[in-house]
Amino acid sequence: RRKSIFSVENYILRDFCVCIPKNFGMLSNGVDETVPIIKLDTNYEVLEYYVSVQDCARANGIASTNISKTASGKNNTCHGYIFMYFNDIKDMTTDEIISYRLHQRKNYKDSTLKSIDRISSSGEIINNYESISQAAKELNLDIIHTQTEFSMGLIGKFVAKNLKIPCIHTYHTMYEDYLHYVAKGRLLKPYHVKQMSKSFCYHMSGIVAPSLRVKETLERYGIDEPIEIIPTGVDISKFSKSTNENIREKYKINPEQPLLLTLSRLAFEKNIDKLLNAMPDILARVPETKLMICGDGPARESLVQQVSDMNLTDSVIFTGEIDNDEVGGYYKAADVFVSTSVSESQGLTYIEAIASGTKVITTHSPYTDSILTDASIGMTFTGEDELVNKVVDYLLNGEKYNDSKPREEL
Repeated sequence: RRKSIFSVENYILRDFCVCIPKNFGMLSNGVDETVPIIKLDTNYEVLEYYVSVQDCARANGIASTNISKTASGKNNTCHGYIFMYFNDIKDMTTDEIISYRLHQRKNYKDSTLKSIDRISSSGEIINNYESISQAAKELNLDIIHTQTEFSMGLIGKFVAKNLKIPCIHTYHTMYEDYLHYVAKGRLLKPYHVKQMSKSFCYHMSGIVAPSLRVKETLERYGIDEPIEIIPTGVDISKFSKSTNENIREKYKINPEQPLLLTLSRLAFEKNIDKLLNAMPDILARVPETKLMICGDGPARESLVQQVSDMNLTDSVIFTGEIDNDEVGGYYKAADVFVSTSVSESQGLTYIEAIASGTKVITTHSPYTDSILTDASIGMTFTGEDELVNKVVDYLLNGEKYNDSKPREEL
């Protein structure tokens, strides 16, 4: 067990758990200068990630021995910066990952980090994980199904191992599409996602992939555990039934006015800016078109500014986050549901729109092509011109695509 060689602590840096070996010099009778290292400011904000100590030394004009001594010592400040070793998750056991967490001490003059007791995802202090296992044992569980690779997912693996029962996992998130959120993409690379995923899925009884894209990604990562494609279910009755709320009336949209809808978390990887870029060409051919953007998220401010800069304020509506029970009404109010996202692992919004009777236009991929097999259901696009042409075709010639048979077969 690696714990006999060194202990591992996790530093929370910009919402990412960076795994750092303590007393790293013990690994090779001295400090290994080929290991990755991170550079931080005195507030423990990540500035740079380097593939090795030597690379860091060259970039900063500091002797590699000074950086090594700094990173492995108690006083880890050098030349006004903080240097810490970064160790891949693949080199740790599950027990080590969940056994330690470190948080930044607030209002402490020298930004010293302090140890915190082991905690659960709900924030409650857990003095020992045996109490969790005992609670699970009392429930007489036959199997554990985890839904996240962090916090409760790790606890789920721990409990399943202690109870000697199967543990299966559903892999929901395509993390490679979200790396830009961590230190602006400078800290984590696809390789780290691969190693994290392999580490978590190791020794799982089975993996559930919501789509072929997820399954192929996990296989590309070299995950050997059994993987089965089981799409996440959608209660289509929730979207096929009529709604009492008149969404068009609520937002003062005429019954005959063409309405496009996009509904998602307003995140940059959803590429909603590309849909806005296409709006002037759509409006040139169908002048009364409205675009309704439902949802909220980190990209909202940027999208609102883009709408203003493009003079689209009168043509674009931001609804903000909407209640889940009201989603069906928004789908039904629209003529076409449009998605420009390339980060979907399954794309449940496509299914919801189809169940609501609304035509779908979305980015081309093997997955979307397998769903949108008939123009009466929806179409895919590969570029802005194709997006514009297909949106306009649906808005002006929608009656041509009202064959209900393909939708029923789907």
